[in-house]
Amino acid sequence: MTTLIEVINHGPIRELRLARPPVNALDTELCRHLIHAINQAMADDAHGIVLSGSERIFSAGMDVPHLLGHGEDKHKLLDSWQAFFGAVRTLAECRVPVVAALTGHAPAGGCVLALCCDYRILARSPDPAQPTVIGLNEVQVGLVAPEGIQRLMRRVVGHHRATQLLVGGEMVPAERALEIGLVDELADAAQVVPRALAWLQRLLKLPRQPMLLTRAIARADLHDALHADLIQLDRFVDAWYAPDAQQALHTLAARLGKA
Repeated sequence: MTTLIEVINHGPIRELRLARPPVNALDTELCRHLIHAINQAMADDAHGIVLSGSERIFSAGMDVPHLLGHGEDKHKLLDSWQAFFGAVRTLAECRVPVVAALTGHAPAGGCVLALCCDYRILARSPDPAQPTVIGLNEVQVGLVAPEGIQRLMRRVVGHHRATQLLVGGEMVPAERALEIGLVDELADAAQVVPRALAWLQRLLKLPRQPMLLTRAIARADLHDALHADLIQLDRFVDAWYAPDAQQALHTLAARLGKA
């Protein structure tokens, strides 16, 4: 069986590394593996989680060619999106701190996963002309970011800035992402995971129950944002089949060389 999530233990901290080459695109199976891996970490009493990806890319977001492969089968499409939002909710509802170790680019679904974490560390690109980027670029590929997902962005960068980023489908370079608070820290690629571990280790030195209860209160709005009423998945799936959405999605798939 192919391993889609590599599990690495660092004492009481568990690293979950997305491992679906070449770009960790989020298909139905990977999303379900992520749900299982987080739940297993909780069952094993991990005190913190690091969510990491591969070199140069954390996750390319949803696997658009995989989704287009469902064709007109709305049931399969709905199942795939339910798996994704299930992974997002499982991450958001995780009862211990989670750091997004963004080892590379984090567009769309990759950014959504990061926004559900407590702290985000993004890799610097070795080439300043090609910076690492993060953002919700759904509009660019013909999709609408649901209200719940928009709330995730607002709680991190503020309402006005989130609106500008979302409406334009903007991908934000690393230095600007740090400046606007979309990420909390930048690090050289090899140091992203070690820095994530160091942040968690500092947090775990605090009195455990007060820290966890304070965190739970602070993240209540995150849970609320992902309520089914604010995602409206049926409406989202219907919008997937709109002609302009389909055109943009097929153009993207062709660009990826998988159409």
